Amino acid sequence: MVSGATSLSLVRDELFATMDEAEQSLEQFIAERHNGAPLQQAVDNLQQVRGILSLIELAGAELLAQEILQQATDIPAGAGEERDGQLAALSNALHVLRRYLENIESHRQELPELLLPAINDLRQAGGQAPLPESFFFSARLDQVRPPVAARKVDAAVRAAQVRQLRHMYQVGLLGFLRDQNPQAGIKLMARAFARLDSLFASEPGGRLIWIAAAALEAQRDGQLLPRKSRKQLFSRLDRELKQLLGNAQYEAPRNLLKELLYLVALADSHGPLANEVRGVFGLAPLPFTDQLLEEEYQRLSGPGQAVMRSLSSAIREELASVKDLVDLIERGTTGADSFVSLHAQLAKLSKTLGMVGLSSASSALSGQLPTVSGWIETQAADFPAMNKLADAVLFVESMVGNLERGERREARQTAVMGDEVESFAQHQLIEARIVVVDEARAGLALAKRAITSYLEAGGDKLHLANVPFSLQAVRGGLWFLGQERAAELIGACADYIQKQMLENSQMPSEQMLETLADALTSLEYYLEGGAVLRPETTPSVLDLAAESVRALGLPVAA
Repeated sequence: MVSGATSLSLVRDELFATMDEAEQSLEQFIAERHNGAPLQQAVDNLQQVRGILSLIELAGAELLAQEILQQATDIPAGAGEERDGQLAALSNALHVLRRYLENIESHRQELPELLLPAINDLRQAGGQAPLPESFFFSARLDQVRPPVAARKVDAAVRAAQVRQLRHMYQVGLLGFLRDQNPQAGIKLMARAFARLDSLFASEPGGRLIWIAAAALEAQRDGQLLPRKSRKQLFSRLDRELKQLLGNAQYEAPRNLLKELLYLVALADSHGPLANEVRGVFGLAPLPFTDQLLEEEYQRLSGPGQAVMRSLSSAIREELASVKDLVDLIERGTTGADSFVSLHAQLAKLSKTLGMVGLSSASSALSGQLPTVSGWIETQAADFPAMNKLADAVLFVESMVGNLERGERREARQTAVMGDEVESFAQHQLIEARIVVVDEARAGLALAKRAITSYLEAGGDKLHLANVPFSLQAVRGGLWFLGQERAAELIGACADYIQKQMLENSQMPSEQMLETLADALTSLEYYLEGGAVLRPETTPSVLDLAAESVRALGLPVAA
C-alpha cells in the first residue's frame, strides 16, 4: 500500500493528463454519438490509465479503471438514449477515480473500499452483479468454534422455541428493511440469533448461527449503517436459516460467512460473541470505521442525505439567536441597535425559510417585520406585539421540527399564520409523546438491568425491589398514549416479577427468565421502533410479546 501511494507522485502528471484526455473524449462522444473516433480515443486513454495503475500497484483504483474500460468498450458508436445510464455512470466513475487519486496523493493512504459504490454503479449499468462489501477483505473461513455445551431442551419445546425465535428475527428484519428505526430492529434480530446460538451451539449447522449472531451483535453495538447490501445480507440469512432448520448438516456458503465476518471486523463491538469470533478467526481491526467510509463516500460523490438535517440545524441556531434577542429586549437590557439587529435577523431567516419551501413559516416571520420596523422608529417595544412575535417564532420552530423529523414539506404547506396555535399545539403534543416514550424506554432498560443484576447475584431480590413499580409507571404512560394493549403486556411482566420473583422463595427456571427477557425485548423494540407514535409501522411486534407473556403462564387479552 505504501509503495502504491509513494509511486503515484512519480507518474502523477502523465496519469492525470491521460485521464483529462479520456474525459474530454468521452464528453465529445456524448455530444456526437454518431462519431466513434472520440470513443475509441477514450478507450485508448483508459487502457493507458489502467496500465499505469497496475504498474504502481493501486489495486482498488486499477479495478475501477478496469470496470470503466470494460463499460467504455461495450458502448458502440451511434449509441442512443438506452446507453445514457451507462455513459452517466462512466462520467461519474472517472470523477470518483480522480478524487480518489488526489486523496491518496494528499494523505498517502489507500482505502479501496471507497471505490466499491462507483464500481457497483458501473456494474449495475452494464447488467452485472455488484461486488460484495467484503471484496477487499480476507479471512480464513475454515476455523472451528471451540467446544460449547448446548442447552438441553425437550424436542417439542425446542421446535416451538425455534419457530418463535425465527418469527422474532423476521419481525426485526421487517423493521430493518423498512427503515423503521433500524437500530431497534437489529436489537431484536441479534436477540433472536443469540438465543438460537444457545440451542444449536454443539451442532454442525450451529457454526453459521454463531457467526451470524456475532455479526448481528457487531451491527448493533457498532451502530453500522443500514446499507442496501446489509439489508440483502440479513434477508439472505433468513433464507439460509430456513434451510438449516430443515437440515442439521447444512453447510452455509463461504461467501456468506465472509460477509458476516467482515461486519464483525468492521464494527467496534466488544460483545461476547463478537470477541469470540474475532479471536477464533484472528480478525485484525480494520483501518477505518463504517462512519468514516460514509463520510468519505459523501466527500467523493458530493452532497449526501444529511444536507437537510444540517440546514435545519443551522436554522435552529438562527432561531435561538432571535429568541435570545427577543428575551433581552423584553427585559430592557439591550441597546438602541437591538431592534435593527432583530429586524435584520428576521428578514434573513424569512428568506431562508422561503428558499427551503417552508412558505408558511417564512410568511409568519415576514408578517412581523412591519411591527419591528415600528419599534426601530419609536425605540420602544409594544409588549402585546412582542407576545405575537414570540408566538410566530415558536410556530416557525415547530415547522423546522417537522422538517427535521422528515415530514414532507408539501403536507405542511396548508398551514398559515392563522393556524399557528393549532400547529404549535400539535408540535408540543408530539414533543410530549416523545418524552413519555423516552421515559417508558428508560423504565424497560432499568428493568432489564435489574434482572441481569438479580441473576448475577444468585437471586438477590434487593435488585428487583423497584422494578414492578417502574414497570407500572411505564404501563401508566402507555395508557396515557392510548396504547392499552402494550400497557397490559408490560403490566403482566410487572405482575410476574412481583409474584414469581419477589414473593416466591424459589428462582424461576432459566427458560422462564429467558422468556421474560424475550417479552421485555419485544416491548422495547415496539417503543424504539416508533410504534407508539406510528402504530401502523410494527403491527406484529405486540403479537410477539404476547406469545412470550402467554408462555409465562399469564392471561393475555386479544
